Amino acid sequence: MADKQFELKIGKRTERFSIPPEQVLYELVGKNRKPPEDLAAAYRNSLDHPIDSPPLKEIVNPGETIAIAVSDITRVWQHNELTLPILIDYLNEAGIKDKDITVIIAVGAHRQNTTAEMQELCSKDICKRVRVVNHNAWDTENMVYYGKTSRGTAVAYNRIVAEADRVILTGGVIYHYMVGYGGGRKSIMPGVSSLKTIQQSHMWAMGKSLGDGSNPLAANMKTQGNPAHEDMMEVAAFLKADFIVNVVPNLDGDITGIFAGNWITAWLKATQLVDQIFGVNIQEQADIVVASAGGYPKDINLYQSQKTIDNAVYAMKKGGIAIILADCPDIKEPSEFFDWFNHPSAFAMEKAVRENFLISGWVAVRQLEYANLGLIILVTQEKNIEVSKNAGVIGVATMEEALKLAYEKCGCDTPKFTIMPQGANTFPILEA
Repeated sequence: MADKQFELKIGKRTERFSIPPEQVLYELVGKNRKPPEDLAAAYRNSLDHPIDSPPLKEIVNPGETIAIAVSDITRVWQHNELTLPILIDYLNEAGIKDKDITVIIAVGAHRQNTTAEMQELCSKDICKRVRVVNHNAWDTENMVYYGKTSRGTAVAYNRIVAEADRVILTGGVIYHYMVGYGGGRKSIMPGVSSLKTIQQSHMWAMGKSLGDGSNPLAANMKTQGNPAHEDMMEVAAFLKADFIVNVVPNLDGDITGIFAGNWITAWLKATQLVDQIFGVNIQEQADIVVASAGGYPKDINLYQSQKTIDNAVYAMKKGGIAIILADCPDIKEPSEFFDWFNHPSAFAMEKAVRENFLISGWVAVRQLEYANLGLIILVTQEKNIEVSKNAGVIGVATMEEALKLAYEKCGCDTPKFTIMPQGANTFPILEA
């Protein structure tokens, strides 16, 4: 019988490979859903018929200042370049002038987006029409303090959103390996929060004591009982956002669900669609998992590609092998990510993360935890191979090299494979 052929995305290209069909345990692709035939009509309909909220045109008033939070370049898959012009045109029709609208790129503690990236995110036309700015979590003078959460997180936001008459959150919802799901409250925390707020809130993603590593409750699909998510919700609640528009992609990366209205309940509806599309039940784990992040920008760096590694590990036997296709043109971004690996041991790294928490530190802790669960092979650009070693990853330049190494290391002549073409989004759920 001929080998089964696969073609997976990596960066802006694809990698082809083949596996004997009897060795393919699963090809995890989720359940696809068609996009709306008319995106503009569907988007406008969601603004006029929102969830648990008056229509947006009844919330805003002429002369009011509007702040719109938009995700950064690592979330370009949300297609704000298509939807933001619809939203701003709608606001214009409701009497809001372009001069009263500010789009704030909710970068959290990520790097600042360039002018070119802002144009890619929002469209060149929107960047000419309205003010578009980066949030800067380090700019303490432009933060407004609100109070503390029940867990003691000091809450401060960017002055633009704090002083706007109306705040509209936009974003996209997929699984998130720390706080269950993306979107919703993430536009505020970490999106437009101060660095101190981000550090204190995200600390709940660590275990209780030094040496515990990451918190197992801070994971994909988990919200109830997840302290990182729960604190984030409390942080976001101080702002009282006026409206939200979150989208859900399909397997092809097209917008398929649009959820507008109340910032909590509309987002929760979106998470239900994520489960329907991207949650996939499995009965057993594989010897070797091959997972693509889904191409650019999901594999723009190792930091972002870790979502794919996390999902792949759920499908992998303990001591197994995960082959991750991630181009990583900016492998060292954010700049401080690889600095964490300079510590002499995992314990020393964790101690440093707890003393000066940054999300990049938590990601680094997790990265070493994955390496302890199995062998992680990264198919990437040749320039990334040497630096990958610091993160407990073996870098190779081709799928051919990756498969050869995987067969050598797995200790089995006919290992079982699970293939994940949409590894950043698809979540394997192991049935009891």
